[in-house]
Amino acid sequence: MIISKLTLKNWRNFRAIEIDLSDRVFIVGPNASGKSNLLDAIRFLRDIVKPGGGLQSALALRGGLSKVRCLSARKDNDVEVEVELSEPDETAVWRYAIGITQQSRGQRLPILRSEKVWKNGDLISERPDASDKGDELRLSQTFLEQISSNHKFREVARFLESVRYLHLVPQLLRSAEQYKSPATPDDPYGRNFLEMIARTSQKTRKSRLRKIEAALRHAVPQMRALTDMKDEAGVPHLEVLYEHWRPNAGKQREDQFSDGTIRLIGLFWSLLDGNSPLLLEEPELSLNAAIVKRLPTLFSQLLRRKSTQIFVTTHSWDLLSDKGIAAEE
Repeated sequence: MIISKLTLKNWRNFRAIEIDLSDRVFIVGPNASGKSNLLDAIRFLRDIVKPGGGLQSALALRGGLSKVRCLSARKDNDVEVEVELSEPDETAVWRYAIGITQQSRGQRLPILRSEKVWKNGDLISERPDASDKGDELRLSQTFLEQISSNHKFREVARFLESVRYLHLVPQLLRSAEQYKSPATPDDPYGRNFLEMIARTSQKTRKSRLRKIEAALRHAVPQMRALTDMKDEAGVPHLEVLYEHWRPNAGKQREDQFSDGTIRLIGLFWSLLDGNSPLLLEEPELSLNAAIVKRLPTLFSQLLRRKSTQIFVTTHSWDLLSDKGIAAEE
């Protein structure tokens, strides 16, 4: 499935929007125009259903309801997020919509104004229900996050939980010993990236690294034989042969890779790792213009046999100048 439509009301800097989405989504705009906020609406739903998450946790991560509510919201100030999920043939299967307000008294908790689920156009769940009206505290949790309550639409919860977000920071990978604080559970910044590669089965790992090496040679033609290994202490590393003026190529590990090389490896691995939606923030960072122009083509080549949906925020005209990008994307 893919997220085929996103509707927001009073979400951060969006007063009201409704957007049709395709397999590839390029989000363009100047600084502070809302590119990251658009992705964050999808991450918000993911944070509701992820292990240890929930509505209260997802809002707390963002500073509370007042921080995500649009500053332009006045009388009608409920926050609403709605997604439509469709199959590859563009048949809409699911719609999930949530409206959030705040208790008028007591603890002033964020609570549900509404929670609705449609399957094939039929409304199959709606809140508040009779039980909610007798106990307002029930509205501090969504049915989406509760295994005992989402059995009719658990497919939606599993899909949203699978959403991935990447904004790999090369310094965290190259100099991990300098950053001792614990990594976040979903690790969007790459601190546990090498451990994640090492945990992948050997057959899958080798296959992906071969594909990544082939794609990397467009950017760094001197590189070959990309592989993973562990040092004497059992710490995982990436290693390549780097051809230079001497007859034999020299070996390099990730602490000698450029920022651009590290970001490309992380980007390509994420594209190959699963079929769930992938949210990418400015993949052009640290890359030269010639490589940035090739990114959409490389995306398509790596995903030729996959159905991953990709969301890309970008400032780059070089990336958007690819003639294969359709206007509706």
